[in-house]
Amino acid sequence: MKAMILAAGRGERLRPLTDKTPKPLIPVAGKPLIQYHIEKLALLEVEGLVINHAWLGEQFEQAFGQGDQFGLPIVYSAEPVGGLETAGGIIQALPLLGSEAFLVINGDVYTEMDFACLPTKLAPGCLAHLVLVPTPEFKSKGDFGLSQQGKVESQGDWTFAGISLIHPDLFKNMPAQRLALAPILREAMQAGLVTGEVYPGLWSDVGTLERLEQIESVIADREAAK
Repeated sequence: MKAMILAAGRGERLRPLTDKTPKPLIPVAGKPLIQYHIEKLALLEVEGLVINHAWLGEQFEQAFGQGDQFGLPIVYSAEPVGGLETAGGIIQALPLLGSEAFLVINGDVYTEMDFACLPTKLAPGCLAHLVLVPTPEFKSKGDFGLSQQGKVESQGDWTFAGISLIHPDLFKNMPAQRLALAPILREAMQAGLVTGEVYPGLWSDVGTLERLEQIESVIADREAAK
Protein backbone atom coordinates (compact mmCIF):
# COMPACT_ATOMS: atom_id res chain seq x y z
CA MET A 1 0.00 0.00 0.00
CA LYS A 2 1.16 3.54 -0.78
CA ALA A 3 0.35 6.79 0.99
CA MET A 4 -0.08 10.45 0.13
CA ILE A 5 0.30 13.49 2.37
CA LEU A 6 -1.57 16.59 1.22
CA ALA A 7 0.78 19.53 1.69
CA ALA A 8 -0.11 22.08 -0.99
CA GLY A 9 -2.12 24.53 1.11
CA ARG A 10 -1.09 28.16 1.57
CA GLY A 11 -1.84 28.37 5.31
CA GLU A 12 -3.22 31.91 5.34
CA ARG A 13 -4.49 31.67 8.94
CA LEU A 14 -1.02 30.80 10.20
CA ARG A 15 0.62 33.89 8.78
CA PRO A 16 3.20 35.30 9.35
CA LEU A 17 4.70 31.86 10.07
CA THR A 18 3.67 30.57 6.65
CA ASP A 19 5.03 33.56 4.73
CA LYS A 20 8.39 31.83 4.55
CA THR A 21 7.54 28.25 5.54
CA PRO A 22 4.84 25.88 4.19
CA LYS A 23 2.26 25.10 6.87
CA PRO A 24 3.10 21.36 7.13
CA LEU A 25 6.75 22.30 7.82
CA ILE A 26 5.88 24.58 10.75
CA PRO A 27 7.57 23.12 13.87
CA VAL A 28 5.28 21.56 16.46
CA ALA A 29 7.10 20.74 19.71
CA GLY A 30 10.40 21.01 17.88
CA LYS A 31 9.56 18.88 14.85
CA PRO A 32 7.99 19.76 11.46
CA LEU A 33 4.29 18.91 11.65
CA ILE A 34 4.39 16.71 8.56
CA GLN A 35 7.31 14.69 9.94
CA TYR A 36 5.08 13.10 12.59
CA HIS A 37 3.09 11.53 9.73
CA ILE A 38 6.18 10.50 7.79
CA GLU A 39 7.64 8.68 10.79
CA LYS A 40 4.40 6.78 11.39
CA LEU A 41 4.17 5.78 7.75
CA ALA A 42 7.77 4.56 7.84
CA LEU A 43 6.86 2.27 10.74
CA LEU A 44 3.95 0.96 8.67
CA GLU A 45 6.44 0.02 5.96
CA VAL A 46 4.25 1.49 3.22
CA GLU A 47 5.62 0.93 -0.27
CA GLY A 48 6.08 4.61 -0.96
CA LEU A 49 4.93 8.12 -0.06
CA VAL A 50 3.75 10.92 -2.33
CA ILE A 51 3.84 14.50 -1.03
CA ASN A 52 2.10 17.14 -3.11
CA HIS A 53 3.13 20.74 -2.80
CA ALA A 54 2.60 24.20 -4.25
CA TRP A 55 3.48 27.06 -1.89
CA LEU A 56 7.27 27.02 -1.25
CA GLY A 57 7.22 23.41 -2.33
CA GLU A 58 10.96 23.13 -2.83
CA GLN A 59 11.34 23.25 0.95
CA PHE A 60 9.75 19.80 1.29
CA GLU A 61 12.21 18.30 -1.15
CA GLN A 62 15.10 20.01 0.61
CA ALA A 63 13.95 18.75 4.02
CA PHE A 64 13.15 15.14 3.18
CA GLY A 65 14.80 14.36 -0.14
CA GLN A 66 13.97 10.88 -1.36
CA GLY A 67 13.15 9.70 2.16
CA ASP A 68 16.43 7.92 2.85
CA GLN A 69 16.56 9.16 6.45
CA PHE A 70 13.25 7.42 7.14
CA GLY A 71 13.77 4.31 5.05
CA LEU A 72 10.65 5.35 3.14
CA PRO A 73 10.74 6.18 -0.58
CA ILE A 74 9.33 9.70 -1.09
CA VAL A 75 8.32 11.28 -4.39
CA TYR A 76 6.74 14.68 -4.96
CA SER A 77 3.81 15.94 -6.98
CA ALA A 78 4.38 19.62 -7.76
CA GLU A 79 1.27 21.71 -8.42
CA PRO A 80 0.82 25.11 -10.06
CA VAL A 81 0.68 28.30 -8.00
CA GLY A 82 -2.44 28.19 -5.85
CA GLY A 83 -2.59 24.39 -5.88
CA LEU A 84 -5.28 22.06 -7.19
CA GLU A 85 -7.29 21.67 -3.95
CA THR A 86 -7.65 18.30 -2.24
CA ALA A 87 -9.23 16.15 -4.95
CA GLY A 88 -7.36 17.82 -7.80
CA GLY A 89 -4.06 17.21 -6.07
CA ILE A 90 -4.85 13.54 -5.52
CA ILE A 91 -5.98 13.09 -9.13
CA GLN A 92 -2.75 14.57 -10.46
CA ALA A 93 -0.77 12.19 -8.25
CA LEU A 94 -2.72 9.04 -9.18
CA PRO A 95 -0.03 7.79 -11.62
CA LEU A 96 2.36 7.76 -8.65
CA LEU A 97 -0.06 5.93 -6.35
CA GLY A 98 -0.92 2.84 -8.36
CA SER A 99 -4.16 0.97 -8.86
CA GLU A 100 -4.86 -0.13 -5.28
CA ALA A 101 -6.34 1.79 -2.34
CA PHE A 102 -3.91 4.23 -0.69
CA LEU A 103 -3.76 6.24 2.52
CA VAL A 104 -4.37 10.00 2.34
CA ILE A 105 -3.39 12.24 5.24
CA ASN A 106 -3.72 16.00 5.56
CA GLY A 107 -0.30 17.47 6.21
CA ASP A 108 -1.67 20.13 8.56
CA VAL A 109 -3.22 17.93 11.26
CA TYR A 110 -1.62 16.49 14.38
CA THR A 111 -2.79 13.22 15.85
CA GLU A 112 -1.63 10.41 18.08
CA MET A 113 -3.60 7.92 16.02
CA ASP A 114 -1.71 4.75 15.18
CA PHE A 115 -2.13 4.40 11.42
CA ALA A 116 -1.56 0.65 11.79
CA CYS A 117 -5.12 0.50 13.17
CA LEU A 118 -6.51 1.56 9.80
CA PRO A 119 -7.78 -1.15 7.49
CA THR A 120 -5.39 -2.24 4.77
CA LYS A 121 -8.26 -2.96 2.41
CA LEU A 122 -11.58 -1.29 1.76
CA ALA A 123 -14.84 -3.09 2.41
CA PRO A 124 -16.10 -4.92 -0.69
CA GLY A 125 -17.55 -2.48 -3.20
CA CYS A 126 -16.51 0.63 -1.24
CA LEU A 127 -14.38 3.48 -2.54
CA ALA A 128 -13.25 5.18 0.68
CA HIS A 129 -12.86 4.74 4.42
CA LEU A 130 -12.76 7.92 6.54
CA VAL A 131 -11.50 8.63 10.02
CA LEU A 132 -13.87 10.91 11.91
CA VAL A 133 -13.32 12.78 15.17
CA PRO A 134 -15.56 14.61 17.65
CA THR A 135 -16.28 18.05 16.25
CA PRO A 136 -13.96 20.61 17.89
CA GLU A 137 -15.32 23.69 19.60
CA PHE A 138 -14.12 26.09 16.91
CA LYS A 139 -16.50 24.53 14.35
CA SER A 140 -20.20 25.38 14.33
CA LYS A 141 -21.22 21.94 13.03
CA GLY A 142 -19.85 18.58 11.99
CA ASP A 143 -19.05 17.31 8.51
CA PHE A 144 -20.51 13.80 8.37
CA GLY A 145 -22.56 11.19 10.17
CA LEU A 146 -21.87 7.50 10.78
CA SER A 147 -24.53 4.79 10.62
CA GLN A 148 -24.66 1.76 12.89
CA GLN A 149 -23.55 -0.27 9.88
CA GLY A 150 -20.34 1.79 9.65
CA LYS A 151 -21.35 3.74 6.55
CA VAL A 152 -20.51 7.46 6.47
CA GLU A 153 -23.47 9.76 5.88
CA SER A 154 -23.34 13.15 4.17
CA GLN A 155 -24.59 15.03 7.23
CA GLY A 156 -23.94 14.56 10.92
CA ASP A 157 -22.08 15.57 14.05
CA TRP A 158 -18.62 14.17 13.32
CA THR A 159 -15.70 16.03 11.75
CA PHE A 160 -13.49 14.51 9.05
CA ALA A 161 -10.02 14.03 10.51
CA GLY A 162 -8.22 14.40 7.19
CA ILE A 163 -7.16 10.75 7.36
CA SER A 164 -8.59 8.26 4.89
CA LEU A 165 -8.11 5.19 2.75
CA ILE A 166 -9.17 5.87 -0.84
CA HIS A 167 -9.48 3.76 -3.97
CA PRO A 168 -8.44 5.52 -7.19
CA ASP A 169 -11.81 4.62 -8.76
CA LEU A 170 -13.34 7.34 -6.57
CA PHE A 171 -11.92 9.77 -9.14
CA LYS A 172 -12.64 7.75 -12.26
CA ASN A 173 -12.64 9.90 -15.41
CA MET A 174 -12.07 13.11 -13.43
CA PRO A 175 -9.51 15.61 -14.78
CA ALA A 176 -6.55 16.92 -12.80
CA GLN A 177 -7.93 20.39 -12.20
CA ARG A 178 -8.98 22.37 -9.14
CA LEU A 179 -11.44 20.11 -7.38
CA ALA A 180 -12.49 19.79 -3.73
CA LEU A 181 -12.70 16.35 -2.14
CA ALA A 182 -15.79 16.80 0.05
CA PRO A 183 -18.40 16.96 -2.78
CA ILE A 184 -16.91 13.82 -4.36
CA LEU A 185 -17.06 11.98 -1.05
CA ARG A 186 -20.63 13.10 -0.43
CA GLU A 187 -21.73 11.73 -3.80
CA ALA A 188 -20.10 8.39 -2.97
CA MET A 189 -21.79 8.42 0.44
CA GLN A 190 -25.18 8.78 -1.19
CA ALA A 191 -24.43 5.53 -3.03
CA GLY A 192 -23.33 3.81 0.20
CA LEU A 193 -19.72 3.52 -0.96
CA VAL A 194 -17.94 5.12 2.02
CA THR A 195 -17.24 3.48 5.38
CA GLY A 196 -15.79 5.15 8.45
CA GLU A 197 -14.66 4.97 12.03
CA VAL A 198 -14.39 7.40 14.94
CA TYR A 199 -11.04 8.18 16.53
CA PRO A 200 -11.57 9.56 20.06
CA GLY A 201 -7.94 10.37 20.86
CA LEU A 202 -5.73 13.43 20.47
CA TRP A 203 -6.28 15.22 17.17
CA SER A 204 -5.93 18.84 16.11
CA ASP A 205 -6.36 20.82 12.93
CA VAL A 206 -3.32 23.05 13.36
CA GLY A 207 -4.88 25.81 11.32
CA THR A 208 -4.34 28.91 13.46
CA LEU A 209 -1.67 30.33 15.75
CA GLU A 210 -3.96 29.69 18.73
CA ARG A 211 -4.41 26.00 17.88
CA LEU A 212 -0.68 25.65 17.27
CA GLU A 213 -0.02 26.97 20.78
CA GLN A 214 -2.70 24.70 22.23
CA ILE A 215 -1.33 21.48 20.72
CA GLU A 216 2.23 22.38 21.70
CA SER A 217 1.02 22.90 25.27
CA VAL A 218 -0.73 19.51 25.29
CA ILE A 219 2.37 17.76 23.94
CA ALA A 220 4.59 19.48 26.52
CA ASP A 221 2.25 18.45 29.35
CA ARG A 222 2.28 14.83 28.18
CA GLU A 223 6.05 14.78 27.92
CA ALA A 224 6.37 16.24 31.41
CA ALA A 225 4.04 13.58 32.79
CA LYS A 226 6.16 10.70 31.49
